[in-house]
Amino acid sequence: MQKLGDVRRALAGGEMNEKLSHLLYDDLEAAKQRVAKLLDEFQKSFDAGEDTPVALCSAPGRTEIGGNHTDHQHGRVLAGAVDLDFIACVAANGTNTIRFQSEGWPMVEVELDTLDPKEEEKESTAALVRGMAAQAAERGYTVKGFDVYATSSVLPGSGLSSSAACEVLLGVIENHLFCGDALDPVTIAQMGQKAENIHFGKPCGLMDQAASSVGGAVTIDFADPAAPVVRALQVDLDSLGYALCIIDSGADHADLTDEYAAVPQEMRAVAAHFGKEVLREVSENDVLGDLPALRQKVGDRAVLRAFHFLADNERVAKQADALAAGDMDTFLALVNESGRSSWELLQNITPAGAVQHQDMAVALTVAQRALGGRGACRVHGGGFAGTIQAFVPLDILTAFRSEVEGALGAGCCHVLRIRPVGGTVIWS
Repeated sequence: MQKLGDVRRALAGGEMNEKLSHLLYDDLEAAKQRVAKLLDEFQKSFDAGEDTPVALCSAPGRTEIGGNHTDHQHGRVLAGAVDLDFIACVAANGTNTIRFQSEGWPMVEVELDTLDPKEEEKESTAALVRGMAAQAAERGYTVKGFDVYATSSVLPGSGLSSSAACEVLLGVIENHLFCGDALDPVTIAQMGQKAENIHFGKPCGLMDQAASSVGGAVTIDFADPAAPVVRALQVDLDSLGYALCIIDSGADHADLTDEYAAVPQEMRAVAAHFGKEVLREVSENDVLGDLPALRQKVGDRAVLRAFHFLADNERVAKQADALAAGDMDTFLALVNESGRSSWELLQNITPAGAVQHQDMAVALTVAQRALGGRGACRVHGGGFAGTIQAFVPLDILTAFRSEVEGALGAGCCHVLRIRPVGGTVIWS
């Protein structure tokens, strides 16, 4: 690790330019200013000297590309890292305490006297900090105290998974400081998932963490959740003539817990009818062959949601193959198919009974009109509220963004790219 003063000089002298550009920081001068401020704030927060050995690390947010509500049924997903990230300056502090300062938030201090989950830390950054240290310890590494100053460009409430980016960031830091960089990206992703499950208290899958940690685009097959199969793809949408847009519908996730919970519950009810635990173990022929009895037992919405899973799970593999081959026509057709299936079968666009407010449906309609029969759009993530996703031809991007923001509000359309690099050490 280089001393803080030497890192400053390397940044000013342009030695980091190539690495920063590879992380898709388009405005190199703005990126360098962000890193310079990061170093300054680290020094102020922890009273560090210019001779303090430090490292710079980054972990990106992620976007779901294919497989809507498939992971919890042991299905396939397709996701990608994006060019918004957490970056951090970090140094070992010689104590048994991790100090985590995220810009704009109170400092989190975690004593490593115990790595067991703490009830009072559930759903907090402290839980993720302790959880990631615990996961490293499970793999035979001893994590000691360190100081972190972090800043994030991952949009809050955008479905880009800032929590997974934070977990991967911590994993990259611990891997570098205490594990000799021996942990591979999939292992770091699995550590993040377990930290979120066990310490944070959220029963998430592996999609978010894998996309952030591996970088590029990834498909994950959860047929065996204990040993998911991860396939990495390098995707350059720019060269294929498209931009990735995430559009805020303006809807709030509050009071939607029951809507989200009903999706896996109803899918599992269909699986249980056939003596199975999840829909990955059921075929479309099974459903069609016993449709009258199934409809009577679990209800029509559950049956339709099962049909969505069965089709979307197969679509993921086709989408990944199309992207890998640069076949955008096939890929976009599959994205649109997935979007229609989510709207018509999965029914996660509008909360049940909502009449006055149907924000996601309006956002999708506006995006479809602005695309004019080109590109593709779909719900992004869990649905019912939050964001939608659109793949927009570059030649109409300006007009598309103007039309969408004119209808839904200034600043609602965010243009992103698939970042080729996952969790990484920028400089050390």
